[in-house]
Amino acid sequence: MDFKSLLAFLKNLEKNNTKEWFDENRKNYEAIRKDWLSFTADAIEIVGKFDKDVAMLEPKSCIFRINRDIRFSKNKNPYKNNFGMSLSKGGKRDDFCGYYLHIQPGASFIAGGSYMPMPEKLSAIRQEIDYNAKEFVDIITHKSFKTAFGTLNGESLQRPPKGYEADNPMILFIKHKSFIAEHKLSDKELLDPSFSKKMVELFKAMHPLNEFLYKAMEG
Repeated sequence: MDFKSLLAFLKNLEKNNTKEWFDENRKNYEAIRKDWLSFTADAIEIVGKFDKDVAMLEPKSCIFRINRDIRFSKNKNPYKNNFGMSLSKGGKRDDFCGYYLHIQPGASFIAGGSYMPMPEKLSAIRQEIDYNAKEFVDIITHKSFKTAFGTLNGESLQRPPKGYEADNPMILFIKHKSFIAEHKLSDKELLDPSFSKKMVELFKAMHPLNEFLYKAMEG
């Protein structure tokens, strides 16, 4: 993947977010998108070796449209200023957890886990954390996880959810509404020839968390 060209395109798009500019640069966009699809296909193949739920994904089902939905937004810019890749059980539209790569000049990151799961799945995750506390703690305190992501992130409730007491040893995590592992990326890291290898290492480090969350949500 030519991340230099991708970052340059996104920087220019941010300054010139109009249909006229985009149409003038459409060939460049299409070439970059083709490269992005190829990069996604390679990621699926590699990640699929340690997560079988990813192995059969189609690249087109894992990337996002450049067009923004502006119908209910105050921001009327027609195009996103980022590229995204989401590898999860059902591709980018699936509400299961997975592996996400966000490319945006000066604001790129890798993330995984589950973002704002639906109530029934959130309830199942909380129950799994409560029932299998040691397994969960071992995952998020493992050296590879802590080195890659530091700690578990995500919005939390102010008070314990219904059915849980404030003195529950796992209440800090049970109060979570999202369960996210995140690693910020500099533009310099993206341009490093070893970035693809680093991305896979980060995805491997978040795999145990995803497995735990998959197990909880699937019952």
